[in-house]
Amino acid sequence: MKRIFFDPFCLDLASECLWRGSQAIKLRPKAFAVLDYLLGRPGQLVTKEELLNAVWPGTFVGEAVLKVAIRQVREALGDDSQSPRFIETAHRRGYRFIGPIDESGPLPAKDQEIRSNNAVSGSPLRAANFPPAVVGRDQALSRMRSWLDRMLGGECQIVFVTGEAGIGKTALVDTFARSIAADRSVRIGRGQCLEQYGTSEAYLPVLEAIGRLCREERQLVDVLRRLAPMWLLQMPSLVSASDRQSLSREVLGARRERMLREMGEALEALTADKPLVLILEDLHWSDYSTLDLISYLARQRHAAQLMLIGTYRTVELIVSGHPLKAVKQELLAKQLCEELPLEYLSQAAVAKYLSVRFPTHRFPKELARLIQERTEGNPLFMVNAVDYLVAEGLIDEREECWELVVEIENVEVGVPDSIKQMIEKQIDHLDANEQRTLETASVAGAEFSTLAVVAGLDEDAAQVEARCDVMARQRQFIRDSGVQVLPNGEAVSRYGFIHALYQNVLYERVSASRRVQLHRRISEQGEALYGERAGENAAELAMHFERGSNYTQAVKYLQQAAENAVRRFAYQEAVVLSRRGLEVLAKLPDTPERAQQELWLHITLGVPLIATEGYAAPDVGTVYLRARELCRQAGETPEISQVLWGLWTFYVLRAELGTAREIAEEFLRLAERLSYPGLAMRAHLVMEVTFLHLGEFAPAIEHFERALSLYDPERHLEDAFRYAQNPGVAMRCFAAWALWFLGKPDQALDRIQETLTLARELSDPHGLAHALLFAAILHQLRREERLAQEYAEAGLAVASEHGLVMYQAQATIIRGWALIGQGQPEEAIEQMRQGLAAYQVTGCKLMRPHFFALLAEALGKAGKAEEGLRGLKESLEAAHRNGDASYLAELYRIKGELLLSQVTGRSVSRAAPSGKDVIAAEPPAVGRAQGCFDQSIQIARKQKAKSLELRAVMSVARLYQNQGKRGEARDLLAQVYDTFTEGFGTADLREAKALLDELSEGVRH
Repeated sequence: MKRIFFDPFCLDLASECLWRGSQAIKLRPKAFAVLDYLLGRPGQLVTKEELLNAVWPGTFVGEAVLKVAIRQVREALGDDSQSPRFIETAHRRGYRFIGPIDESGPLPAKDQEIRSNNAVSGSPLRAANFPPAVVGRDQALSRMRSWLDRMLGGECQIVFVTGEAGIGKTALVDTFARSIAADRSVRIGRGQCLEQYGTSEAYLPVLEAIGRLCREERQLVDVLRRLAPMWLLQMPSLVSASDRQSLSREVLGARRERMLREMGEALEALTADKPLVLILEDLHWSDYSTLDLISYLARQRHAAQLMLIGTYRTVELIVSGHPLKAVKQELLAKQLCEELPLEYLSQAAVAKYLSVRFPTHRFPKELARLIQERTEGNPLFMVNAVDYLVAEGLIDEREECWELVVEIENVEVGVPDSIKQMIEKQIDHLDANEQRTLETASVAGAEFSTLAVVAGLDEDAAQVEARCDVMARQRQFIRDSGVQVLPNGEAVSRYGFIHALYQNVLYERVSASRRVQLHRRISEQGEALYGERAGENAAELAMHFERGSNYTQAVKYLQQAAENAVRRFAYQEAVVLSRRGLEVLAKLPDTPERAQQELWLHITLGVPLIATEGYAAPDVGTVYLRARELCRQAGETPEISQVLWGLWTFYVLRAELGTAREIAEEFLRLAERLSYPGLAMRAHLVMEVTFLHLGEFAPAIEHFERALSLYDPERHLEDAFRYAQNPGVAMRCFAAWALWFLGKPDQALDRIQETLTLARELSDPHGLAHALLFAAILHQLRREERLAQEYAEAGLAVASEHGLVMYQAQATIIRGWALIGQGQPEEAIEQMRQGLAAYQVTGCKLMRPHFFALLAEALGKAGKAEEGLRGLKESLEAAHRNGDASYLAELYRIKGELLLSQVTGRSVSRAAPSGKDVIAAEPPAVGRAQGCFDQSIQIARKQKAKSLELRAVMSVARLYQNQGKRGEARDLLAQVYDTFTEGFGTADLREAKALLDELSEGVRH
């Protein structure tokens, strides 16, 4: 055993005990570590920063915590800070150990027994109480080191260490981490998934690991601020309140994909100067978002000195159906990860363990065999079995040699049959106060603060902390987990259970009624401690309140946890938390307060449900319909705006425009009666959009102008989060389309340019994708193929990066249409079909007639008029059925062109210049085409859609030209052409002018 002597003291490093002669002096673990660190550098100035990094490597703490530890050391040594004998203070710099050190000092009295609370209260503290490092894992460690070598060579490594509970996953990873931590050339970050949160707390282990790294090296916060602001925002303890506000504005409107990309870029930057080993434990309890991140990192192709190690229990995956199983199988199939399954220990490994733990022993050979057989080689079971034998006095030290003091046959009878029984035996040997402390800690969580235990026990804090200190120092059941700094600046000790099995067994010992009481006390204390910042711990508080039967508060924090998940773009977790909130809510009596909470939960559920299932998914409609009913019961609260918006969006995108119009009109009526901020602006916006799709373009512009007058850029900055997009972007997009239909193509172009400028300034991916798509479609309407393609491809890039599948599908359709003008009809058709299929998967039906009209036009140019007509028939039926009339006139015009194409081999627009006489075609076909053109003109005039009227009239004029009716053709075309006051540079108006000139010349001759 290594000891350091400095008269009259002895620091025993093996037992972590300070001696003064034969007297053991209590010293808390962190104070002991500070003294050990200073003693290891006698006479040297050790800076405060160095001490903080060395002793609190996993936690960010202030100098106040260090001062407390130094004070405790001085009290134990009887040292005076003003005239020190041992520890000298270097003002504002650090500390120096100045006492003489004697390596050959006297040992403490050999027979002196130190009372401890290890397996048995009152057992002597000897080598038997300190198990050795991992044994029987040489091959596993060798494989891990080989993967480490690959990582150091720039090849990212994803490693899964698997096995059942107690197999030694954590012990193996700990040993590996210790072996590479000594020279500080590799960063090590650790995080753990917790059973009580299940899949609900997004990125829990990753945030824990990255947060700890940032507290160890504050410069890493700057890396996150630069490359991963969304992640830094999730760790409020690392940034000031003003920084949080700034970061919130910076990431406004971002999406889940950006969060993954940010962490990928941040890890790439972190590993550029120093390799990183990222350890995530107990992934069988992981959230979905953490698994997404692991998959994302595994698929990155660039070089990175990153090794991610995940541990999980194989059986848990099989029983629970956790998605980690599918993730791991996919990565293995693509050779993107490694798996290290741990086997049971052999008899030889058990024998080695006994030799290391008891260096001098005279055990019979059968003991190792017996322990291996009874424990089946499970390492945790084995360690506990040996602890049990020591605690029962069956293994004892006699004449400096360890012996089995009973016959081997008697040992067989004495060992419990299960690990649970083994742990129960150990717990039974603790005194009553220690048992109550551990049981209360098991209710507090896998990791807990002493304040939580104090709240549960209602005892003196100093006594509870001293009790935890002793057990942590002896590594019995719990371990020291550092210091937690509360919002008020107070530093409190944290501890964690050495293994989840310990916590589970202890938790099961607590009666159901006492559990409820303890959870309630702990939740109330946690809420009081965090005050306004309680929402940061919403998932933990929700769990305690629910298990403490305070369902009202549980629902409150489940909703807050769901909102937290939405802000992390962890939509699956948000759905789980919201639905859990609704389940818990059902346990409360039916009151107005409960109805209000249910309303908030449905609103919170709507956003992530849209993200995971799509705007038009049936579940989305169900959620918003229920929310609407609750709003009626509550008497039209301010939440009505979000509810009506969600419900209206659902019906609009399903192309149920009659219902959508009813909701929009209700929206407007409410806005006239209620003065909630933003309600009137949004009411006019939904009226604008509804009228546009109904083909009522003039009213759409009227409502746009009203909405624009009420729009406040500052007030509506957060709308991208609540409503999925910024209204300033949305309203201008729809206005641009409406202006084009009304025959104002230049004004339409101005509006779309305003929109693009605003969308780029806001840096909202959803808004930018929206603006780029609308710009692409506007240029499609203006028949500007090159610009339509450019904007479609830009929108496609944004949508693909951020997972906006609806915009991806629409942009693909427009990009395909643009290829027609480049002489690539087959490629155009294929892309448009792919886009239409992807759009159908989203459940959206709005604008399908418009998109199919583009495909039908392409099919006609490719000589597939019949196929185009079949699709147009279906599209026309849908447009009439749903009221989706914005492109209805064009549908009829294209149908007429395809009917002529069937009998002439070309459309009239191509027949006319060639001089081919359509009059020679079959009269019925020409009559049907004429009827389609007339229908198109009639619809366009009713809609005041001058741009569509011009196109239909052009088709009729060409038909008349081919039939020899040049005068009628010229008069009809001139009547429409003369109403235009702008847009003379567009393709439609240029062609109209050319045809007018040709017809006029023909009439003169």
